[in-house]
Amino acid sequence: MDIRVLQYFLAVAREESITKAAESLRMTQPPLSRQLKDLEEELGKQLLIRGSKKVTLTEDGMLLRKRAEELVDLMEKTKAELTSSSENISGDVYIGCGETESISFLARAAQHLQKTYPLIHYHIYSGDAERVMEKLDKGLIDFGLLVGSADIAKYDHIKLPQKDFWGVLMRKDSPLAKKDVILAEDLWDKPLILSHQASTNTEMLHWLKADLSRLNIVATYDLIYNAAQFVKKGFGYVIGLDKLINTTGNSNLCFKPFSPTLEAELFIVWKKYQIFSKASETFMQELKKLSE
Repeated sequence: MDIRVLQYFLAVAREESITKAAESLRMTQPPLSRQLKDLEEELGKQLLIRGSKKVTLTEDGMLLRKRAEELVDLMEKTKAELTSSSENISGDVYIGCGETESISFLARAAQHLQKTYPLIHYHIYSGDAERVMEKLDKGLIDFGLLVGSADIAKYDHIKLPQKDFWGVLMRKDSPLAKKDVILAEDLWDKPLILSHQASTNTEMLHWLKADLSRLNIVATYDLIYNAAQFVKKGFGYVIGLDKLINTTGNSNLCFKPFSPTLEAELFIVWKKYQIFSKASETFMQELKKLSE
Protein backbone atom coordinates (compact mmCIF):
# COMPACT_ATOMS: atom_id res chain seq x y z
CA MET A 1 0.00 0.00 0.00
CA ASP A 2 1.69 3.21 -1.23
CA ILE A 3 1.60 6.20 1.13
CA ARG A 4 1.08 8.42 -1.92
CA VAL A 5 -2.12 6.56 -2.80
CA LEU A 6 -3.33 6.99 0.78
CA GLN A 7 -2.82 10.74 0.37
CA TYR A 8 -4.91 10.59 -2.81
CA PHE A 9 -7.61 8.69 -0.94
CA LEU A 10 -7.65 11.28 1.86
CA ALA A 11 -8.00 14.06 -0.70
CA VAL A 12 -11.10 12.37 -2.16
CA ALA A 13 -12.53 11.84 1.34
CA ARG A 14 -11.94 15.50 2.09
CA GLU A 15 -13.39 16.86 -1.16
CA GLU A 16 -16.20 14.30 -1.49
CA SER A 17 -15.44 14.46 -5.21
CA ILE A 18 -12.82 12.80 -7.40
CA THR A 19 -12.84 15.79 -9.75
CA LYS A 20 -12.23 18.31 -6.97
CA ALA A 21 -9.64 16.06 -5.37
CA ALA A 22 -7.78 15.85 -8.68
CA GLU A 23 -7.80 19.66 -8.89
CA SER A 24 -6.42 20.04 -5.38
CA LEU A 25 -3.74 17.43 -6.11
CA ARG A 26 -2.93 19.16 -9.40
CA MET A 27 -3.47 16.00 -11.44
CA THR A 28 -6.05 14.81 -13.94
CA GLN A 29 -9.07 12.72 -12.98
CA PRO A 30 -8.46 9.46 -14.93
CA PRO A 31 -5.18 8.50 -13.22
CA LEU A 32 -6.64 9.38 -9.81
CA SER A 33 -9.69 7.20 -10.44
CA ARG A 34 -7.43 4.37 -11.58
CA GLN A 35 -5.28 4.63 -8.42
CA LEU A 36 -8.40 4.44 -6.25
CA LYS A 37 -9.73 1.41 -8.13
CA ASP A 38 -6.35 -0.31 -7.71
CA LEU A 39 -6.43 0.45 -3.97
CA GLU A 40 -9.89 -1.10 -3.62
CA GLU A 41 -8.76 -4.18 -5.56
CA GLU A 42 -5.62 -4.49 -3.44
CA LEU A 43 -7.65 -4.39 -0.21
CA GLY A 44 -10.56 -6.39 -1.58
CA LYS A 45 -12.98 -3.80 -0.20
CA GLN A 46 -15.22 -1.12 -1.64
CA LEU A 47 -14.04 2.15 -0.11
CA LEU A 48 -16.07 4.72 -2.03
CA ILE A 49 -19.69 5.08 -3.08
CA ARG A 50 -19.56 7.07 -6.30
CA GLY A 51 -22.79 9.08 -6.47
CA SER A 52 -23.89 11.48 -9.20
CA LYS A 53 -23.23 14.55 -7.04
CA LYS A 54 -20.66 13.44 -4.48
CA VAL A 55 -18.49 10.59 -3.33
CA THR A 56 -19.10 9.11 0.12
CA LEU A 57 -17.13 6.62 2.17
CA THR A 58 -18.26 3.11 2.94
CA GLU A 59 -17.79 1.77 6.47
CA ASP A 60 -14.47 0.26 5.33
CA GLY A 61 -13.60 3.56 3.73
CA MET A 62 -14.16 5.41 7.00
CA LEU A 63 -11.88 2.97 8.81
CA LEU A 64 -9.18 3.40 6.18
CA ARG A 65 -9.46 7.20 6.41
CA LYS A 66 -8.75 7.06 10.15
CA ARG A 67 -5.75 4.77 9.71
CA ALA A 68 -4.50 6.66 6.65
CA GLU A 69 -4.52 9.93 8.58
CA GLU A 70 -2.40 8.34 11.29
CA LEU A 71 0.04 6.86 8.75
CA VAL A 72 0.39 10.06 6.72
CA ASP A 73 0.84 12.13 9.88
CA LEU A 74 3.54 9.78 11.12
CA MET A 75 5.26 9.84 7.73
CA GLU A 76 5.29 13.65 7.65
CA LYS A 77 6.66 13.89 11.18
CA THR A 78 9.35 11.29 10.44
CA LYS A 79 10.31 13.05 7.22
CA ALA A 80 10.57 16.37 9.07
CA GLU A 81 12.87 14.81 11.66
CA LEU A 82 15.16 13.21 9.08
CA THR A 83 15.40 15.89 6.42
CA SER A 84 17.37 19.10 6.37
CA SER A 85 17.70 21.40 9.36
CA SER A 86 14.97 23.88 10.23
CA GLU A 87 17.13 26.75 8.98
CA ASN A 88 16.59 25.53 5.42
CA ILE A 89 12.77 25.63 5.45
CA SER A 90 11.55 27.37 2.30
CA GLY A 91 8.48 27.52 0.11
CA ASP A 92 5.25 29.38 -0.53
CA VAL A 93 2.29 30.05 1.75
CA TYR A 94 -1.00 31.00 0.08
CA ILE A 95 -3.56 33.00 2.07
CA GLY A 96 -7.05 34.25 1.17
CA CYS A 97 -8.72 36.90 3.29
CA GLY A 98 -11.60 39.29 3.50
CA GLU A 99 -11.06 42.97 4.17
CA THR A 100 -10.10 43.35 7.82
CA GLU A 101 -7.50 45.19 9.85
CA SER A 102 -6.84 41.87 11.55
CA ILE A 103 -4.78 40.78 8.55
CA SER A 104 -2.08 42.38 10.71
CA PHE A 105 -2.26 39.22 12.88
CA LEU A 106 -1.08 37.14 9.92
CA ALA A 107 1.50 39.78 9.05
CA ARG A 108 2.86 39.59 12.60
CA ALA A 109 3.22 35.80 12.32
CA ALA A 110 5.06 36.18 9.00
CA GLN A 111 7.30 38.88 10.47
CA HIS A 112 8.20 36.66 13.43
CA LEU A 113 9.29 33.91 11.02
CA GLN A 114 11.07 36.13 8.51
CA LYS A 115 14.44 36.33 10.25
CA THR A 116 14.69 32.59 10.89
CA TYR A 117 13.05 31.46 7.64
CA PRO A 118 13.75 34.14 5.01
CA LEU A 119 13.01 31.73 2.17
CA ILE A 120 9.33 31.38 3.05
CA HIS A 121 7.27 33.57 0.71
CA TYR A 122 3.64 34.65 1.18
CA HIS A 123 0.91 35.19 -1.41
CA ILE A 124 -2.20 37.12 -0.35
CA TYR A 125 -5.53 36.94 -2.19
CA SER A 126 -8.46 39.19 -1.26
CA GLY A 127 -12.16 38.36 -1.48
CA ASP A 128 -15.32 37.86 0.52
CA ALA A 129 -15.91 34.71 2.58
CA GLU A 130 -17.55 32.85 -0.30
CA ARG A 131 -14.62 33.41 -2.65
CA VAL A 132 -12.03 32.63 0.01
CA MET A 133 -13.75 29.33 0.83
CA GLU A 134 -14.03 28.48 -2.85
CA LYS A 135 -10.26 28.91 -3.29
CA LEU A 136 -9.66 26.95 -0.10
CA ASP A 137 -11.92 24.09 -1.22
CA LYS A 138 -10.15 23.92 -4.57
CA GLY A 139 -6.74 23.76 -2.90
CA LEU A 140 -5.64 27.07 -4.41
CA ILE A 141 -4.78 28.55 -1.01
CA ASP A 142 -3.54 27.06 2.27
CA PHE A 143 -5.34 29.32 4.75
CA GLY A 144 -8.37 31.58 4.77
CA LEU A 145 -9.08 34.50 7.08
CA LEU A 146 -12.86 34.69 7.38
CA VAL A 147 -14.74 37.66 8.79
CA GLY A 148 -18.12 37.31 10.48
CA SER A 149 -20.61 34.49 10.17
CA ALA A 150 -19.47 31.64 7.94
CA ASP A 151 -19.90 27.87 7.90
CA ILE A 152 -16.57 26.72 9.32
CA ALA A 153 -17.72 23.24 10.41
CA LYS A 154 -15.88 21.56 7.55
CA TYR A 155 -12.59 23.27 8.40
CA ASP A 156 -10.02 23.20 11.14
CA HIS A 157 -9.67 26.70 12.52
CA ILE A 158 -8.19 29.18 14.95
CA LYS A 159 -10.49 31.80 16.43
CA LEU A 160 -8.66 35.10 16.69
CA PRO A 161 -8.79 36.96 20.02
CA GLN A 162 -9.61 40.28 18.35
CA LYS A 163 -12.90 41.25 16.67
CA ASP A 164 -14.02 43.74 14.04
CA PHE A 165 -17.03 46.00 14.50
CA TRP A 166 -19.69 47.00 12.00
CA GLY A 167 -20.61 50.60 11.44
CA VAL A 168 -21.12 53.29 8.81
CA LEU A 169 -18.54 55.16 6.74
CA MET A 170 -19.76 58.63 5.75
CA ARG A 171 -18.70 62.16 4.93
CA LYS A 172 -17.92 64.38 7.90
CA ASP A 173 -20.55 66.85 6.71
CA SER A 174 -23.29 64.18 6.57
CA PRO A 175 -26.29 64.57 8.91
CA LEU A 176 -25.47 61.30 10.68
CA ALA A 177 -21.87 62.41 11.33
CA LYS A 178 -23.07 64.40 14.35
CA LYS A 179 -24.12 61.17 16.10
CA ASP A 180 -21.77 59.11 18.27
CA VAL A 181 -23.41 55.83 17.26
CA ILE A 182 -25.76 54.73 14.49
CA LEU A 183 -29.12 53.07 15.15
CA ALA A 184 -30.87 50.81 12.65
CA GLU A 185 -33.70 53.31 12.11
CA ASP A 186 -31.14 56.00 11.21
CA LEU A 187 -30.42 54.08 8.01
CA TRP A 188 -33.90 53.16 6.82
CA ASP A 189 -34.29 56.24 4.61
CA LYS A 190 -30.61 56.72 3.64
CA PRO A 191 -28.88 55.73 0.38
CA LEU A 192 -26.83 52.70 1.43
CA ILE A 193 -23.75 51.11 -0.11
CA LEU A 194 -23.64 47.51 1.07
CA SER A 195 -20.96 44.85 0.73
CA HIS A 196 -21.93 41.60 -0.94
CA GLN A 197 -20.96 39.76 2.24
CA ALA A 198 -23.12 42.00 4.45
CA SER A 199 -26.13 41.45 2.21
CA THR A 200 -26.12 37.74 3.10
CA ASN A 201 -25.11 38.17 6.75
CA THR A 202 -28.06 37.06 8.89
CA GLU A 203 -26.75 38.95 11.93
CA MET A 204 -26.58 42.13 9.85
CA LEU A 205 -30.11 41.67 8.55
CA HIS A 206 -31.36 41.06 12.07
CA TRP A 207 -29.62 44.23 13.31
CA LEU A 208 -31.11 46.37 10.51
CA LYS A 209 -34.62 45.26 11.54
CA ALA A 210 -35.74 45.66 7.95
CA ASP A 211 -35.95 43.59 4.80
CA LEU A 212 -33.31 44.53 2.22
CA SER A 213 -36.03 45.14 -0.36
CA ARG A 214 -37.35 47.99 1.80
CA LEU A 215 -33.98 49.72 2.13
CA ASN A 216 -32.53 52.18 -0.36
CA ILE A 217 -29.47 50.21 -1.47
CA VAL A 218 -27.88 52.35 -4.18
CA ALA A 219 -24.74 50.25 -4.69
CA THR A 220 -22.91 47.08 -3.60
CA TYR A 221 -19.19 46.46 -3.34
CA ASP A 222 -16.41 43.93 -2.78
CA LEU A 223 -13.59 46.30 -1.74
CA ILE A 224 -14.37 49.09 0.71
CA TYR A 225 -11.64 51.31 -0.74
CA ASN A 226 -13.62 51.54 -3.97
CA ALA A 227 -16.88 52.11 -2.09
CA ALA A 228 -15.22 54.91 -0.11
CA GLN A 229 -14.66 56.86 -3.33
CA PHE A 230 -18.43 56.96 -3.83
CA VAL A 231 -18.89 58.14 -0.25
CA LYS A 232 -16.42 60.98 -0.81
CA LYS A 233 -18.67 62.22 -3.62
CA GLY A 234 -21.72 62.15 -1.33
CA PHE A 235 -23.29 59.20 -3.14
CA GLY A 236 -24.33 57.32 0.00
CA TYR A 237 -23.39 55.68 3.28
CA VAL A 238 -21.19 52.58 3.36
CA ILE A 239 -22.02 49.80 5.80
CA GLY A 240 -18.71 48.16 6.60
CA LEU A 241 -16.12 47.21 9.19
CA ASP A 242 -14.04 49.59 11.27
CA LYS A 243 -10.36 50.50 10.78
CA LEU A 244 -10.29 49.79 7.03
CA ILE A 245 -10.36 53.38 5.76
CA ASN A 246 -8.23 56.18 7.16
CA THR A 247 -10.56 58.82 8.61
CA THR A 248 -7.92 60.89 10.40
CA GLY A 249 -6.12 64.10 9.43
CA ASN A 250 -7.39 65.76 6.27
CA SER A 251 -9.81 62.97 5.37
CA ASN A 252 -13.36 64.17 4.76
CA LEU A 253 -14.70 60.80 5.97
CA CYS A 254 -15.64 59.47 9.40
CA PHE A 255 -16.74 56.11 10.78
CA LYS A 256 -19.56 55.67 13.30
CA PRO A 257 -20.17 52.32 15.04
CA PHE A 258 -23.53 50.59 15.30
CA SER A 259 -25.60 50.63 18.46
CA PRO A 260 -26.24 48.08 19.77
CA THR A 261 -22.74 46.91 18.89
CA LEU A 262 -22.50 44.37 16.08
CA GLU A 263 -19.29 42.35 16.20
CA ALA A 264 -17.66 40.31 13.44
CA GLU A 265 -15.71 37.32 14.71
CA LEU A 266 -12.54 36.32 12.92
CA PHE A 267 -11.33 32.82 12.05
CA ILE A 268 -8.25 31.47 10.34
CA VAL A 269 -9.34 28.26 8.63
CA TRP A 270 -7.76 25.44 6.65
CA LYS A 271 -9.04 22.22 5.17
CA LYS A 272 -9.34 19.18 7.40
CA TYR A 273 -6.83 16.44 6.60
CA GLN A 274 -4.77 19.04 4.76
CA ILE A 275 -1.28 17.93 3.82
CA PHE A 276 0.82 21.02 4.42
CA SER A 277 4.18 21.92 2.98
CA LYS A 278 6.89 22.49 5.57
CA ALA A 279 6.57 26.24 5.03
CA SER A 280 2.79 26.20 5.58
CA GLU A 281 3.11 23.94 8.62
CA THR A 282 5.68 26.31 10.14
CA PHE A 283 3.40 29.28 9.50
CA MET A 284 0.42 27.47 11.04
CA GLN A 285 2.37 26.67 14.19
CA GLU A 286 3.33 30.33 14.51
CA LEU A 287 -0.33 31.36 14.13
CA LYS A 288 -1.33 28.94 16.88
CA LYS A 289 1.40 30.26 19.14
CA LEU A 290 0.30 33.89 18.67
CA SER A 291 -3.37 33.05 19.27
CA GLU A 292 -2.75 31.41 22.65
